Amino acid sequence: MHDILGNALNFNMTLLLPEIILAAFAVLVVLVDMFQKELGLKPPTLPILTVLGLVVAGGASLAGIDVHNNFGLLVTIDNFTAFFRITFIAIAIVLVLGSHEYIEKHVNHVAEFYALLLLSTVGAIFMASARDLLVAYLGIEVLSFSLYIAVSLAKNDARSGEAGLKYVLLGGVASAMLLYGLSLLYGVAGSTQYGEIANALGKSTEDLRMPLLLGLTLIVAGLGFKMSAVPFHMWAPDAYEGAPMPVTSYLSVTSKGATLALFLRWFGGPLLPAIADWQWMIAIVAMLTMVVGNLVALQQTNIKRLLAYSSIAQAGFMLMAITTMSDISTSAVLVHLGGYIVTNLALFTAITHFYNRTGKEEITDFRGLSRTNPYLATVITAGLFSLAGMPLLAGFFTKFILFQAVVQGGFLWLVVVAVVGSTVSLFYYLQVIRQMYIFEPEGDTTRWGISGTGYLTTGVLLALIVFIGIQGAPLYTVADRAAYDLFPQGVVRPAASTGAAPAAAPAAPKH
Repeated sequence: MHDILGNALNFNMTLLLPEIILAAFAVLVVLVDMFQKELGLKPPTLPILTVLGLVVAGGASLAGIDVHNNFGLLVTIDNFTAFFRITFIAIAIVLVLGSHEYIEKHVNHVAEFYALLLLSTVGAIFMASARDLLVAYLGIEVLSFSLYIAVSLAKNDARSGEAGLKYVLLGGVASAMLLYGLSLLYGVAGSTQYGEIANALGKSTEDLRMPLLLGLTLIVAGLGFKMSAVPFHMWAPDAYEGAPMPVTSYLSVTSKGATLALFLRWFGGPLLPAIADWQWMIAIVAMLTMVVGNLVALQQTNIKRLLAYSSIAQAGFMLMAITTMSDISTSAVLVHLGGYIVTNLALFTAITHFYNRTGKEEITDFRGLSRTNPYLATVITAGLFSLAGMPLLAGFFTKFILFQAVVQGGFLWLVVVAVVGSTVSLFYYLQVIRQMYIFEPEGDTTRWGISGTGYLTTGVLLALIVFIGIQGAPLYTVADRAAYDLFPQGVVRPAASTGAAPAAAPAAPKH
């Protein structure tokens, strides 16, 4: 096989080793479950096997750092890919270690759940690493179909099936819009390869302006749904509330992170020459997402719905970086994503252990938690303050870096909206903290603890929240290396405030 220039295509399967390992362990988990009784295996076997597969895949991903190659002109292996590979695998490890008691107790079809977790991680990685529209779309569908099923796996909870049905119906509409948008983009550019699309859009496209605008609008709408951006967010609160707690956590971090990776790959690569056509769209969506997410969160009484709207508002912060697309804003949003992931994982892991003990998830149910479990109350408080952007915690450092990059890009008004939104968010986060520290507990007032793996995961995450807040330079260095690989050298990026087209269209990296 050769490319259009006659060069031999690279089909070295070791480049896809982490994804192959994850898929193989997904099959292995299901097979082991089928013969669990015959083999005399105990219940912890499945989470242990899942974590083992993730650790092995993570080790293979570490070998991909500073590798610059591609697989058949379909998948790019670089530091940007390595950043998301390691991030998504680490998220899955934390979810399994921090939630395996919940999964065993509250999730139907445990083996299938772990297999879906592994397969969805594969889909998320392909969204970040694809260099062809069709590969990216396949990655989206692998992630989406895994989540459609996982959302509906809660035991004895009617909300779970309803949430899964709403998610799959709306997700199907969003996928159709996205696929139609991609078909229009293919019609304009004549290729599904990122580099060739960039070259085509770098030339005059006045004759095809209307199909290009329609395609870009549909692409923004389709990705906006996956990102839970306003006005494509209506599925998120119901899906977050009805899904099992680990799936809610997964939706808030991996699903959002994978969509952000795809936003960066597309709008920082093949679609960058058309920035004047899509920049205003992203800016409006980012503003609406921050405003609506923060205002509607004020009315929530369920902790999962509150965090759903909080997650929507956070999506607006991330979309600001897409508006000001550059290597600087990309590294800034990757820093913010890292802090957001650590914070949300800490929050959801702590809330999962609270639910394991109480079976409750209303905000008022957290009354007096500082008396019955001061450790969990501390973790939840740190997580909420970090999301609000309080100093000495991860959220403050990452928001500062992100807001600074957006201001440099010429969108000061968006940062003003973001700062006001962060101030509003502090009010509804304080409502939860108020319940934990001001009121006395109801019912059983005895102190209780959590499992060893619970202490391990929440302890590490809490330490990371504080560490990133005080010393975030290592995270910024890693994010900067990932962002550097996203943009080919020699590309003159447009000034965000003018929306001018770039002087030179980005070409596909030559490795």
